[in-house]
Amino acid sequence: MKDMDHIIAIVTSSFYFLAIATTIPGLVNQTGIKAKAVILCAIVALVFHSWLLVDLILHRNGQNLSILNVASLISFIICFVMTVTMRKTRLWFILPVIYSFAAINILAATYLPGSFITHLSDKPPLLIHISLALLSYSTLTIGALYALQLTWLDHKLKNKKLQAINPNLPPLLLIERQLFRIILIGNILLTGTLITGFTFVQEMFVQGKAHKGILSFVAWITYSVLLWGHYHRGWRGRKVTWLTITGAFLLTLAYFGSRFVREVILN
Repeated sequence: MKDMDHIIAIVTSSFYFLAIATTIPGLVNQTGIKAKAVILCAIVALVFHSWLLVDLILHRNGQNLSILNVASLISFIICFVMTVTMRKTRLWFILPVIYSFAAINILAATYLPGSFITHLSDKPPLLIHISLALLSYSTLTIGALYALQLTWLDHKLKNKKLQAINPNLPPLLLIERQLFRIILIGNILLTGTLITGFTFVQEMFVQGKAHKGILSFVAWITYSVLLWGHYHRGWRGRKVTWLTITGAFLLTLAYFGSRFVREVILN
């Protein structure tokens, strides 16, 4: 079974890299991107990715939510959302980034297996909490990628290099509207994550785990202030980018900080 998992991981990463290789020439040469070929490669990669995730996470004695498995699951969610919406959003610039991370994550999860067994079937409220946490983190990570592309396009515009921007990329104002819509959705999901965490996860503030709740709450405040500032004060530009990235960084520390130390460094 492990040999089969290794083969599937290689096939998955190969199709992700093939999607990247199909995207980059259009970005570099400012020509039309072969959208159908890119999306087809990505869909094949996503099918194999989901197949492998089922095998890596679902076990007879529970669910293996090791840090690499969770990271790979989050990568899958981000890639799935971006692939499905790519024709509309036209954010080709960030595809190589998310597909690269997905390929690396699935290889790492397969070849460097870890173990963190839980039993979600016996704890439906915990399953809801974890599902909301995964969705909120994935959504807000996509928001951070949007913010980075928004900053890059804004820099090109201010330096009068707009003509150098690939015609496949979307207008600046479109990205900005999409960015705040994503942050709003992500913050709503994060609100649900915090509420279910406070309600159902009894050990949320015990020693060694309190930082998760605290950092997540600080991230929620960061995103809430950002949304308030944009809709009431007209905030945009670098301030928005820094707050978006700060929120994503805080959530990364909350979700992966202690797990990384325990599972990777100490082991």
